[in-house]
Amino acid sequence: MKTYLVVWFSSEGVRPSEVNRRLLSLGFEPMQGSYDFVYNWNSNVGVEKILEFGDKVYLSLQGTGVMFKLESM
Repeated sequence: MKTYLVVWFSSEGVRPSEVNRRLLSLGFEPMQGSYDFVYNWNSNVGVEKILEFGDKVYLSLQGTGVMFKLESM
């Protein structure tokens, strides 16, 4: 299972390189294409785990001016 992340930056927020650093520390890998980052779970996980991970992403990006979208499949 993988969780994909799309981020939208604001010119009033932190630098994209800072956002990248924070997301890498959570285990995301940058990618090109329709998504900006991917997190590989290495197994199937339930909705509760995905929501807990979403909370971690939220807390990590809070105050950066970034909006994001998660998609897990």
